[in-house]
Amino acid sequence: MSTTRYHVVHETVYEYAAPVPLSQHLLHLSPRELALQQVHSHQLEIEPTAAEQARYLDWFGNPMVWLAVRTPHTVLRLLAASVIEVQPRPGAWRQALGPAWETVVAAVGQFPATEPLEVQECALPSLHVPLNPAVRDWALSSFPPSRPLLEAARELMARIYQEFTFDPEASTVATSVATTFARQRGVCQDFAHLMLSALRSLGLAARYMSGYLLTNPPPGQPRLIGADASHAWVSLWCPGVGWVDFDPTNNVQPDLEHVVLGWGRDFADVTPMRGVILGGGAHQVRVHVTVMPAALRSMESLLAEVRAKAVSDPANARS
Repeated sequence: MSTTRYHVVHETVYEYAAPVPLSQHLLHLSPRELALQQVHSHQLEIEPTAAEQARYLDWFGNPMVWLAVRTPHTVLRLLAASVIEVQPRPGAWRQALGPAWETVVAAVGQFPATEPLEVQECALPSLHVPLNPAVRDWALSSFPPSRPLLEAARELMARIYQEFTFDPEASTVATSVATTFARQRGVCQDFAHLMLSALRSLGLAARYMSGYLLTNPPPGQPRLIGADASHAWVSLWCPGVGWVDFDPTNNVQPDLEHVVLGWGRDFADVTPMRGVILGGGAHQVRVHVTVMPAALRSMESLLAEVRAKAVSDPANARS
């Protein structure tokens, strides 16, 4: 398979009931530069214009942007546009079996540590991924004694896909692993947290992956602007192989159609946009994402259409 280049446009709009004289935000909207992912360009547009802006790397090496808006506003609009080239993942990801999972648990939990710090910290519970005995017991049927780690992880991924229902109305960003497990419904964030909880409860190291997924419209239908969404999946540490990705929402091992923004212990580490505001009262948030193969359309024409939609949106008249 050859490389694939994408145009990604991520638009976030905050609408406030009352004027906001000051707001500050942290953004995880800049894609990571990786061995198999090259970022050819990345730009941010903020309305109103940010008075201050700074770029840096977080603890996990993800690019971040901090910004402060000091112009009073009732609408804040942020547009992140990136041109990204993705290369195929190694075939070993889909073919390797890995060592027996118990030996990996022993290596991850060994003291003094033999695995890197980034591995050790991803075996610990986190804000949205607690160790859960019920989830561990449920996952154990995929991890019988001496079973190869990656073979077991593939089965666990498939079970989440088969036993849980994708339902955008079933959860919020604060939905717990226990709730997702009990209801057997959720979205990609919930399924990633569930798989992380299962793996970490077994003593394994796994991290939360944040990014985008190319979706294809139904046959004969046009590709809609803003109809995509952010995506989440899981990466599992396997000695001798490295970090291996699993997407339980779609029961696939990510390849050319997944674009990485960043990673952390859970969603809280790589929230696309969060911040604090002065005033504002009640607010609403709208997010529109477009992931498009670069061969289909130029970035200039794509941005022109996104901006045109923003101008025609009645919310912009209140900014």
